[in-house]
Amino acid sequence: MRQPGEKMRLGAFFNPTGHHVASWRHPQAQADAGVNFEHFVEITRTAERGKMDMIFLADNISVREAHPEALARSAQYIANFEPITLIAALAAMTKNIGIVATASTSFNEPYHVARKFASIDHISHGRAGWNLVTSGIPGDAYNFSRTEHYDHDVRYNRAREFAQVVTQLWDSWDDDAFIRNKETGIFLDPDKKHRLDHKGEWFQVRGPLNVPRSPQGWPVVVQAGGSEDMIQVAAEFGEVIFCAPLNKEQSIKFYNDIKGQLAVHNRTRDSMKVMPGLSAIVGRTMEEAEEKQQYLDSLTHPIVAREILSLILAGADLSKYDLDAPMPQFPPTKSSGQSIHNHVMDIAKKGNLTLRQTAQVVAGARGKFVVKGTPEHIADVMEDWFKSEACDGFNVMPPYLPGALDDFVEHVIPVLQKRGLFRTEYEGKTLRDNLGLKRPVSRWAK
Repeated sequence: MRQPGEKMRLGAFFNPTGHHVASWRHPQAQADAGVNFEHFVEITRTAERGKMDMIFLADNISVREAHPEALARSAQYIANFEPITLIAALAAMTKNIGIVATASTSFNEPYHVARKFASIDHISHGRAGWNLVTSGIPGDAYNFSRTEHYDHDVRYNRAREFAQVVTQLWDSWDDDAFIRNKETGIFLDPDKKHRLDHKGEWFQVRGPLNVPRSPQGWPVVVQAGGSEDMIQVAAEFGEVIFCAPLNKEQSIKFYNDIKGQLAVHNRTRDSMKVMPGLSAIVGRTMEEAEEKQQYLDSLTHPIVAREILSLILAGADLSKYDLDAPMPQFPPTKSSGQSIHNHVMDIAKKGNLTLRQTAQVVAGARGKFVVKGTPEHIADVMEDWFKSEACDGFNVMPPYLPGALDDFVEHVIPVLQKRGLFRTEYEGKTLRDNLGLKRPVSRWAK
């Protein structure tokens, strides 16, 4: 049961031009958003003005492979900033909002990830978060001296050890290790330094980290996805979970499944915030919102939609199928994101959709939950999910940027605030403060 006065959490998930596949063509979108720093400053400050908890940046580490006709019409996952570099810059341009970026465990070293995010937590005065993911897109492996990905199970076993090393490195120094006393000449207390000496299946890391313990103790650990392997890793490390249920019933099940596993790791249910993706299309009337959706969809070329569907299905070759024939059923592969794969197959089967229709649905929302209507209607849906314990809040995915984010912040958030469901001012100085997450106690604390 929700406690009286409990507030929902809101993140803003920025795909540079927006989450609709044709977003870059919209009149209220920034076509060069992927490499336009001023654009990111603008939308981050808009989210901060709306008192949102955080911004969230995904990552792609290869140029998306696609049919030339589709590639020529695409803006997403082609050319954009490296996200850790970007959030470091955004930290200097903002004051309160959390800044979360993705770094894959498949093609990084734990020491690098620990050092970068601890540094950004210092730079931002405690507002950093790391989105812990594995990589499954075939093209990614080719850029890192591999011809194929690790198998799905191996990826998550490796990710678990990766996260263990990172979080232990964040505890390399006690909070008060650095004295910096000019009069006595003592800079640090050597007894408050802790060497890791980790020797595991995948990594050997001596430590300690050459960054002091950061303002939050650990940057907030975020995870995205919904496979069983991800849930096991998330139950141990995840503090914010971004997921992709397509209806309230799916979200309630996911919410209870993942929070039900926290006790195994001596964690409480409130130590994790579950925030499903929500793509909101705001209109003054339901009819206007529907018109906005139809207009966006009209900007999508069928080949582009088909290629986005292929990407979600781990590169399945859809070109040999008739666009207007029933959507073929594909089993998950070791490279696919299993939760989103199963969602897409379920949509097509239950709706008896053609390949064209399935591609259109997936391309528009990128497989996420879409709600469209008046600000009051969107707030009704959000309130229902929140009070039903289907979630702790939402990761808002504007279909185009900056226009759709402006609509959400200017029209939906005030409704939520009026109902007492969302803050009117930030509660604290750090991302943990605002999310209601405790600061981790160092494993070396006496």
